[in-house]
Amino acid sequence: MTPVDRTRVALLREVLSSTGWVDRTSVFGAALRRSTATESGLLLVGTPTEEPWHLAAHLDEEAQYAGLPGLAPTLVRWEPPPGAPPHLAVSLERLEAARRGETVFVVAPDDPTEHLLERVADARRVGATVLALDTGDPDLSDLAHEELVVPSSGLLAPGEPSGLTLTIRDAQLTDVDLAQSAVSFETVQHLVSVAAGEKESRRAPTQSTATSGGLRNRLGRLLDRISGAPPPQDW
Repeated sequence: MTPVDRTRVALLREVLSSTGWVDRTSVFGAALRRSTATESGLLLVGTPTEEPWHLAAHLDEEAQYAGLPGLAPTLVRWEPPPGAPPHLAVSLERLEAARRGETVFVVAPDDPTEHLLERVADARRVGATVLALDTGDPDLSDLAHEELVVPSSGLLAPGEPSGLTLTIRDAQLTDVDLAQSAVSFETVQHLVSVAAGEKESRRAPTQSTATSGGLRNRLGRLLDRISGAPPPQDW
């Protein structure tokens, strides 16, 4: 993860400090970091319509940054194209070869499908650890040793107003609507990848709701730090 991306995620963690997401992703990231003891043993797989390209790239960068080779994922693909380079040509058959000491990490923003669930179940039966980042699929929940659910309501804390759409060009964030579940799922992937490469001793304590204020106030402080200017008062 580049310094710019790392700064963006650090600011985002500050914004979300009282929503519970920093703690949840830290716990899940720690489970991900501990789950794989072997290099190339982290098998990252998505759904037929959503392959976790960005998460794969960020985990690979975190593995290098933190010196944790086991965190570098093997991207498992549904239909690798002919002639794809080796690291992009790993098919679902790799799940059939999963073994104890390896981890199957399922990232499912939509239907994981029965076909994938069957292969994940087989991997679990032979001793592989199963982690899931999903929207609450009950069958995937039954298979996962650790699961992080991103609800369809998005990242807003209970009682927070919706309709918060921001354009923060200096931070390379465009039209970020924290009420949208798709953006929320992508955001959680960023938080998980950073948490996975973070040693426990490096984690900063999260702020309480009482000290950090509402989501709008935290977003205002984020804009101050990015642009150096106060945010508009009427957004």
